[in-house]
Amino acid sequence: MSVIIDLLNTSLNKKDFSCGKEMLDNYLHTQASQDVKRKLCVVFVLFEDTTIKGYYTLSNASIPAELMPEAIRKKMPGSYRALPVTLLGRLAIDVKFKGQGLGGILLIDALKRSFSVAGESLGSIGVVVDPLDEDAVAFYKKFGFILLPGSGKMFLPMADVALLGL
Repeated sequence: MSVIIDLLNTSLNKKDFSCGKEMLDNYLHTQASQDVKRKLCVVFVLFEDTTIKGYYTLSNASIPAELMPEAIRKKMPGSYRALPVTLLGRLAIDVKFKGQGLGGILLIDALKRSFSVAGESLGSIGVVVDPLDEDAVAFYKKFGFILLPGSGKMFLPMADVALLGL
């Protein structure tokens, strides 16, 4: 199997993608290209030939410092009311390719890219996700993400990403 993870481009077949979550399908079909043009996010796709097997989005974000666990918050300067993070906004796998470990492959790719940028070009103390449902929460927990109480968000510090040896 020869899969590639690269930027979304017009040569790929978006219309046949279906992950079973209408919001994620519609995003790729109708909004993703516009968001990229507007510089709201970057969309990466895992594909073979022109078939998109999965995708994820990355963008800059910040989260209120008070949402951070105490152990992380006490290491941050008190003057920061919001802390810079990388938002993994969407991650989806087409139902035809579920069960092949592609979600983990995409997540690791997203973490690698986030870590690299945080080390070279843009401040980010970690990666934040906003899981859609309990299945997504369970998926992210397997990779060490922690729930941020009262927010519905999950967080993985860049220090933990570094420990993954990416």
